[in-house]
Amino acid sequence: MKKTRVKLGNRSYEIRICRDRIGLLGKAIKQLEIGSDAVIITNPSIKKFFGARVKRSLLSAGFNVRFETVPDSEKAKSEKHCIRLLNNISRSDGLGRRVFIVALGGGVIGDLAGFVASIYKRGVPYVQVPTTLLAQVDSSIGGKVAIDLNIGKNLAGSFYQPRLVYSDISFLKKLPEKALVSGLAEVIKYGIIKSPALFSFIRSDLKKILRRCPGTLERVVYKCGSIKARVVEKDELDNKDTRIILNFGHTVGHAIETAAGYGKAYDHGQAIALGMLAASFISMKLSLLAKADYLKIKALIKDSGLPTVLKGVSVKDIMLAQGHDKKFICGKNRFVLPVRIGKTVIKEDIPESLIRESIKSLLWT
Repeated sequence: MKKTRVKLGNRSYEIRICRDRIGLLGKAIKQLEIGSDAVIITNPSIKKFFGARVKRSLLSAGFNVRFETVPDSEKAKSEKHCIRLLNNISRSDGLGRRVFIVALGGGVIGDLAGFVASIYKRGVPYVQVPTTLLAQVDSSIGGKVAIDLNIGKNLAGSFYQPRLVYSDISFLKKLPEKALVSGLAEVIKYGIIKSPALFSFIRSDLKKILRRCPGTLERVVYKCGSIKARVVEKDELDNKDTRIILNFGHTVGHAIETAAGYGKAYDHGQAIALGMLAASFISMKLSLLAKADYLKIKALIKDSGLPTVLKGVSVKDIMLAQGHDKKFICGKNRFVLPVRIGKTVIKEDIPESLIRESIKSLLWT
């Protein structure tokens, strides 16, 4: 088992990366002393594959356990399902109970469950048990939790740190191929923003990653988690222009997700891959990024099985969705732009014409 710690004073917690250790989850949570009554928030497919083992582990550690399920899609991150979960949890939360929440699933489940934990009784403890590559390397770490509103993604949210992130690589055995590839977008992101060595490793060991070689996946999850932990420690609340680098690809990427109807045309990882290409194109056009590095980024995204061509979503709708992005400051957009593999800069007020051109560049075959 590999461990790294997110050091945030009294909000510090461990990220544990392991293989075939689901049975030890209950013991790990017991050591935290966060409560007696576990509410596991998940979706039907994850519950089918892993629910029984997770439940056994928690029961063996002495916890009371119940499940709450939500749909297996981005639609679960809605006001409707958030309120339903809050009501269901409150109805079973009686005298003498000490409720905590377990987020068992991918990024959608982690965001939703974390947000519910952050607002129920003004905050109850929660544990992230990510079951997708995307969640293990990125979304389960750092405490950003949220639900979507009709007008945009993650517009109702908060910063609320988990008490533990428990990433078991064995969960990835059941991950659909598309979801594995989608998670690679965030892995590639970490290489571009912080680690040329990770970028090179992905390029050289891509076949092993796609074959789900346990040792390779464990190394990838540990490296990405460690990078994010160090960034979050410096800028937990995203107000020091440090954590914003984690948004590389997300400005246009989130707009693509919104314009495409949250998963109908592109899932999160696919949209972020396109968003990274758009940001890299902007950087190249501003003479900040060498064309050779732009082509390396594009080639790795393509070789990973992620999209490099935008289809079925209009430029107009993407531009409209981008106008509601949370990263706008005083009406000015903010982009994370790579200047070379492993280093980025923040640029504000990118001309709308250049953003539009970057999106149109994705239409090229």
